[in-house]
Amino acid sequence: MEAFQSWVSEHKLTSIGAVWASAIGASLAYNSRGSSPLKPSVTGMHSQALTLAVLSGAAAYHYYEKSVGNQDKVTNG
Repeated sequence: MEAFQSWVSEHKLTSIGAVWASAIGASLAYNSRGSSPLKPSVTGMHSQALTLAVLSGAAAYHYYEKSVGNQDKVTNG
């Protein structure tokens, strides 16, 4: 798990892009597979919600990373 966190820390934009692209791809696949596909306006709202969720997660991770870094500086300091 630590290796994964280290990779994410080093490749933040790649991680955000991969999660976002996966979420949008899954949404499009779900929409095209369904017996009653969503209207384009609903699909657009769904994409916006996924984008906000990914960006919120990235902000939360950034905040977590900063707070852990500050605690390490205080502890080792």
